[in-house]
Order: sequence, then structure tokens, then C-alpha cells
Amino acid sequence: MALISLSRRLRRTPFSDGVEAAGVRGYTVYNRMLLPTMFRSVEEDYRHLKEAVQIWDVAVERQVELRGPDAGRLMQMLTPRDLRSMLPGQCYYVPIVDETGGMLNDPVAVKLAEDRWWISIADSDLLLWVKGVAYGYRLDVLVTEPDVSPLAIQGPKSDELMSRVFGDRVRDLRFFRFGWFEFMGRDLVIARSGYSKQGGFEIYVEGSDIGMPLWNALMEAGKDLDVHAGCPNLIERIEGGLLSYGNDMTEDNTPHECGLGRFCNTNTAIGCVGRDALLRVAVEGPVKQIRPIEIHGSAVPPCDRLWPVMDGDIHVGNVSSAAWSPDYNTNVAIGMVRMTHWNTGTELDVITPNGVQPATVHEAFWT
Repeated sequence: MALISLSRRLRRTPFSDGVEAAGVRGYTVYNRMLLPTMFRSVEEDYRHLKEAVQIWDVAVERQVELRGPDAGRLMQMLTPRDLRSMLPGQCYYVPIVDETGGMLNDPVAVKLAEDRWWISIADSDLLLWVKGVAYGYRLDVLVTEPDVSPLAIQGPKSDELMSRVFGDRVRDLRFFRFGWFEFMGRDLVIARSGYSKQGGFEIYVEGSDIGMPLWNALMEAGKDLDVHAGCPNLIERIEGGLLSYGNDMTEDNTPHECGLGRFCNTNTAIGCVGRDALLRVAVEGPVKQIRPIEIHGSAVPPCDRLWPVMDGDIHVGNVSSAAWSPDYNTNVAIGMVRMTHWNTGTELDVITPNGVQPATVHEAFWT
């Protein structure tokens, strides 16, 4: 593959100097920023993530900040998840939909106060949609992208590393809850969350100027824990069923097709702009849905386009993410499959760049 040419349009992050010093070997472009994809190799990074602790530059998870009297109302307009019981200090995974019920993003909403929210977004221009909704409905709210860059600490030794830098109180954080912790005289939001199944935290670094001091402090504190720079790992995320917006789902899919129906309280999420469309989907049910798929045979190459899923000559779905899993000794994959063929154990074929390989709809994701 040809190199990606760098420019100011492809934004660096507050942690890019640390990433480069750590020997990053691969990037992708995410929200017009550099997101590391590999340091030693995907397989070595995968093993280390499961055994030790990693520091991830995930500043690409840009924040959309809602601030003002109508911030809560606007947040509810964006998602079919009922947010009325959400308290400051909580994080919610929220599907964001348009007026047709199509997925625009699948971020984490961080409720800082009744009148202040952060939306920690996946890869799409959600800021422009949110500004448009706020302006169109004449809401009393300011919508901005603040100088906030998440840094993720992931892996089984993450609690130990974080406690060395932020104190033992960080260990008490519950899943998808956050607290305020001091670093260099500044209070930072830290949540127990992250884009892996190995456990960990996300630090919302407010102010680019302390990005590298924090990176260096974590690296120094974790030397005896075998801390390494890392990144979201393709193999581990597929094993855990962590969906990637733009890969596994787009605006052409509803939350129900993405297996996210449990995050839709369509009857009670009054005000959501896609509510009427999703009410019909909730009653009728999706005709296709995300499923874990095991692809048998030799290791598959990178999945950079949809791979057709076939039942004989009938096209019944597409694989969108796939990788060889060392732990499960098979190819693990995520695919969208028609309801006629999505039952556990259904035998199908996947047309990969290596040729046709047999596949089976798996009962559940692997971790």
C-alpha cells in the first residue's frame, strides 16, 4: 500500500511524539487524525494487551461538547436511548441516529453536569449534525469541539498503573462511571471504560499542553509492569464483538440491525429525531443483523472491503471485519446476515481474497 502523505489537514495529537518514540509501525486516518494501528505486530500487540498494560493514543475520539440550558434536551434528540435516569458521573453507550433511524455514530455520552455533556465520538463528522439540530430547533446550547483528547490505559495491569499516577481512589471507579482526578494541578475526567475487553480506563486529557507530561509519567510509572504503547487491536476487538463505525455499520443501518436494540428505549425516548422511524423497526424487527462468524481454513488477509456471504448462489450477507485469532485457532469475523440465515450453526461460504472459505454463524462473540 502507498504511504499516506502528511499535512496539517491530517492532524497530529497531543501524544504523537510519544507514539513515534515508541516505534509506531502503522496508522489509519480517523476523524482526520492519526490513529496508531500497530507497534510490534498485530499479533504481538494482541498478546501483550491480554497479559500486561498498554497506553493508547485515542485522541481521535473527539469530543462534541454540549453546554447550556438545553444541553440535556439536545442530547436526547440525538439518541433513542432514554437518558432521563442518567446522572452526572455516568457514561452511556448511545446510538446516534438521523431522522430515518440510520446510525450516524455510536459514541459514549459523558454527563458532566445537567447542563454540560461530552459526546466521545467514533469516526464521523457528528459535530456538524449536532450543530445543525441545535440551530434548526433554536436551542439554547453551545456546541463545540473542546481541547479534550482521550488517552486509554488498557490491560489486566491497568488498575495498578493508574493507581501509581492518580492514587488508589481510581481503583474504586465502577464500569462506565467517571471521577475527577488531579494531574499537574489540573482536574481530569477519568472513566472506567475503553475499546477492549481487557479492562481499563480512559483519561479525558483537557488541554493539549499536558499530553506528553502525562504520557511520560505513565510510561515511567509502569516500567516494571511491562507497559508499552498500544492501540485498539483488530483481533481482540473482533473476539469481543466491539463494532467499528464505518466498518461494521454505517448510516444505512439501524441500531437494531447492529444488535444495539437493547440501547434503544424507543417508546420512552421522547424527542429523538429518529423515534418515529425506529418505532416501526422495533415492531417489525430487522431483516438482517450483525452476527459473529467463524471462517474456517487458512488465515484470512486484512478485510478492507465487504466480503460476500453466500448460501450456494444466494448472497445472504457480508463480512465487514475479520482476523486470525491465535487464542481460538480460527478466523473470527463480524458480518451482517439476513434473518433467513442468521441462526447459530448455519453453514455458509465467505468469498475472501484467498477464495471461497466455509464459515459458520457462531453462537456468541468469543470473549
